[in-house]
Amino acid sequence: MIKDIKPQDGYQVAALQSPADIVIGGGAAGVGKTFTLLLEPIRYAHVRGFGGVIFRRTSPQIRAEGGLWDASEKLYNQISGTVGTRSSLEWSLSPYTKLKFSHLEYEKNVYDWQGSEIPFIGFDELTHFSRNMFFYLLSRNRSTCGVRPYVRATCNPDPDSWVANFIDWYIDDEGFPIKERAGVLRYFMVDNNNYIWGDTKDEVVKKGWHVLEPLVKESGINPRRFIKSLTFIGGNIYQNVELLKTNPEYLGNLNAQSEDEKARLLLGNWKRRTDNKDLFNFDRFRNIFTNSYVEAESKYKTVHITTDIAMKGSDKMVVFCWRGKMLIDFEILPKTKGNEVINAIRKMAVRHRVQYTDIAFDNDGVGQFVDGFIDGAKEFNNGSRPVGGENYKDLKSQCFYKAADAVERGEYYIPPEVANKPYDEKQTLKERLLFERKAIKRAKPDHEGKLAVIPKNEQKPFLNGQSPDVIETFMMLEIFDLTPEEPEVFYS
Repeated sequence: MIKDIKPQDGYQVAALQSPADIVIGGGAAGVGKTFTLLLEPIRYAHVRGFGGVIFRRTSPQIRAEGGLWDASEKLYNQISGTVGTRSSLEWSLSPYTKLKFSHLEYEKNVYDWQGSEIPFIGFDELTHFSRNMFFYLLSRNRSTCGVRPYVRATCNPDPDSWVANFIDWYIDDEGFPIKERAGVLRYFMVDNNNYIWGDTKDEVVKKGWHVLEPLVKESGINPRRFIKSLTFIGGNIYQNVELLKTNPEYLGNLNAQSEDEKARLLLGNWKRRTDNKDLFNFDRFRNIFTNSYVEAESKYKTVHITTDIAMKGSDKMVVFCWRGKMLIDFEILPKTKGNEVINAIRKMAVRHRVQYTDIAFDNDGVGQFVDGFIDGAKEFNNGSRPVGGENYKDLKSQCFYKAADAVERGEYYIPPEVANKPYDEKQTLKERLLFERKAIKRAKPDHEGKLAVIPKNEQKPFLNGQSPDVIETFMMLEIFDLTPEEPEVFYS
């Protein structure tokens, strides 16, 4: 029995009534997205064999004070017959139905669900998950209980996430949800990481027949069954009348944010970023993963190695190997010892026939260890004077600005076979670079007007306290354009 529990008009009702296979609720903060997500499985609590899983990226986000588990207790304890077990993060919503909360902290965690059949899948804060996580779990969204499998997800606006691209049709040029499109069903399939969209299932079948034809011939299944429906529904705090009654101060808290944060969290804007100080334009930076024409241009260019050294502590040693401005290989080594540093660089050099004079290494701190062991390698001193007397605070700032200009011109390329290799258990190299990009911001010019990037201690808060080792290794390639070697060596 449910005691006076019902969704409010607006976002909550619209999200719960949608017939879409996938509903993404991407409203502003305070609209009641998590409450709506928790309401979803209640409707099928009487169905034998029905069950679901709601994911958050990390376990603390579920167990922490005021987190997902606490929110579920406030709701489900009002329903007779429900039994919650905090130790296992599971609810029995009825004798027939179970709901589990789980995390997907690392990319490999998706394989914990291999072979699972999950009729209802929920993602709380979808932008915290990778695209790979979402689509792998979509393959586990199966049902034999009579309830059609479906997915529900919530998130706050994040213009730098894969979700922003996924729901782009629902967002206007200014970044706000298009009211006339809220709740409208679109249909899609995925072909080699690309989406094929249509207004009907038949339209998608027609567009994607080159992919569907062998599946249909082999299985005999109607091709329309391979097409998913999607909708996006936005909302704002003003639709959450109950919250404004019980906690009106929350509206004041949102209104007190910076203009950019207020645009996202209060007004639900999907294109407003937190500031305009990013050195690397997000859209241009994403192009480095699709600029395939660079491969042909790089065929006969010199091969270089750039490396950011780390031996102890939380930082990682990063070794990049480039042909021209195309990244062809990399290694990530955590907490390396001195001999491992030298061996890693030498092995990369042998593997790709790189001369020692075409290697650049970070010579600040522990990087000085390399000096003398790899004769002729180029020392990269971050705080040294800029090359050619140009108007930069130091060499590091000069190379970052040069790299940003080269990205703007479309000179860099990281092919899929490199971009999609793991950086660590949580992220691919592509995801890591996109993550670190946001920490590289323009500093206020000094009294001489010299250009600079913000110092590392100001960068780390954007990266949860981590160091931007990967993007620093990325920008170091510019040292070879600033100080070219002669004669240039070519490889076929």
